[in-house]
Amino acid sequence: MTEFEEGHRAFANFRVLNGEDNQFEREQLFRTTAQLFSYVSDRCDDDQVAQYDEVLCQLAELVEVEARVHVAKLLAPLERAPGTVLVKLANDIIEVARPLLEFSNVLSDDDLIDIINNRTEDHRVAIASRAGLTERVGEALVEHGKTASVVRLVRNPKAEFDRATLEKLVQRATQDAEIAADLRGRTDIDWKSLRGEIDNVAGKVLETLGNMDRHVDPVAAGKINTVVYNRIRNRAGFNAQEWKVAYNQVKGLADRKQLNDRALARFARFGYGHHAAAAMAVMLQVSPEIVVKWLASQDYVAVIVALKASGMAPDLFEAIVATLPWRDLPSDADKKMVHSRFEALEAEDARHIFELWRAHSFRKRAISEDRQTA
Repeated sequence: MTEFEEGHRAFANFRVLNGEDNQFEREQLFRTTAQLFSYVSDRCDDDQVAQYDEVLCQLAELVEVEARVHVAKLLAPLERAPGTVLVKLANDIIEVARPLLEFSNVLSDDDLIDIINNRTEDHRVAIASRAGLTERVGEALVEHGKTASVVRLVRNPKAEFDRATLEKLVQRATQDAEIAADLRGRTDIDWKSLRGEIDNVAGKVLETLGNMDRHVDPVAAGKINTVVYNRIRNRAGFNAQEWKVAYNQVKGLADRKQLNDRALARFARFGYGHHAAAAMAVMLQVSPEIVVKWLASQDYVAVIVALKASGMAPDLFEAIVATLPWRDLPSDADKKMVHSRFEALEAEDARHIFELWRAHSFRKRAISEDRQTA
């Protein structure tokens, strides 16, 4: 019998969920179910993922640490993983949580920030070691972390800092020589241009940090004005890798029944354009390729109709449109036009048009005809 067949046999044996088994059977089913999911994760639809999620969550309550560690390692590298059990294991003791906190791209910034706020320093150190850390996650680490996690954060070359976070780091460096030494070693910060911009409380240590070691090439230090990575999210258009990560994180959020207007508002507030676009695809139940085409072709009409049909409020609509990773940044005139058309379109008409598009599998011909009718 192959591992795949064995996994199917074990998955069908649910008596362990009713307590009619021994500990070995529970742990074996937990491991085998997770292994099976790792084989088929890229081919599962949402209902199938939900079934795996429910079973794994129940079993996670019944098994010992060793089995949970094993399953966490299986789930950590997956691009699509059941959202509820993933967050459950990421909040577990550090032995279980570490591989997920360090490597899982399914955990969103909000998931990581919640863990930073509520779990241990070991959890924060693991998060600070991730291959990529956004400004929000870095800010939470500086706010809640102790020396170990903050030092790990500063040493992470992929971590992003905004000006407020740099201020806090410099202030902490006045009390912690290790943080100060590692900040001084960041060759991607132009301390000279920062010296006059950070408040006086940290002035003295900033002057010290500005005296870079002579062996550091001044050209390599760069000419960044105020932050380590002085970039504005979503100004560079659509990014395929960022879209892939965002889509899987949004799917994980949907697994936990937390994908709603509140989540969309949060995406808009923090400039998570790819997440906002992925949320559109998931909430509207259309293939991600459709939404990508709308963005690539600056198809404002499609977005107006789709979001009006979804019942979105005008204020949220305006924020989402401004955040989406369009091919080209919408002009003020574009934004004004989009808002006025959204207001003028009746919700019932939008739903009718949208269902026509869906019925025709969003074929180009159907879309063109429906637009002319609209």
